Amino acid sequence: MIVVDVETSGMDPEKSSILSIGAVDFSNPENQFYAECYMWEGAEIEEGDGKNLKCALEVNGFSREEVHDKTKNSEKQLLEKFFTWIDSCEEQTFGGQNPFFDNKFIAAAAKRGNLSWWLWDRLIDLHTLGYTHYLKRGLTPPLRNKKTSIRLDSILVYVGLPEEPKPHHALTGAKVEAEAFSRLLFGKNLLKDFTQYPIPQYLKE
Repeated sequence: MIVVDVETSGMDPEKSSILSIGAVDFSNPENQFYAECYMWEGAEIEEGDGKNLKCALEVNGFSREEVHDKTKNSEKQLLEKFFTWIDSCEEQTFGGQNPFFDNKFIAAAAKRGNLSWWLWDRLIDLHTLGYTHYLKRGLTPPLRNKKTSIRLDSILVYVGLPEEPKPHHALTGAKVEAEAFSRLLFGKNLLKDFTQYPIPQYLKE
């Protein structure tokens, strides 16, 4: 599994740009990827509504100058580097907190860049694994408006980790998600970055 996290300029893969990609090879966690790119010409920045919906750049911490910095990779160049790195991974199934979002953005960007890629239809999401673990322990998963409200931060706390640092960073996101996968699946630590955080006993049983 490749645990992937993509930071973008908005929520619509047809209108917004990838800004960075972070990834961890789950079976070989020291094999990691991180790179940034500037926005493609005409891409939109989702501005938010000033209330509940934040501007995309507030979420990921990029400045407007950074997302237009032409000394960075283009979106196509970023994907070319990422696809080359993927070839170094023995197992290439995408996983993450919401890999469906990441997968759609990568597929849309590949299409814009005329790169050979396809929209993968088999993904492993951390939310489902966390939800399942609640049920296995006889617990009711947290709900909001009668729907699951398990977010990444709640999963991280559940597995004995601190909440993800803000603003979001693609490689940090991929690392904490990979660590959470390992703790939920095996009750074991995966990355040296997180050895100081004890694993809850209920994950070891």
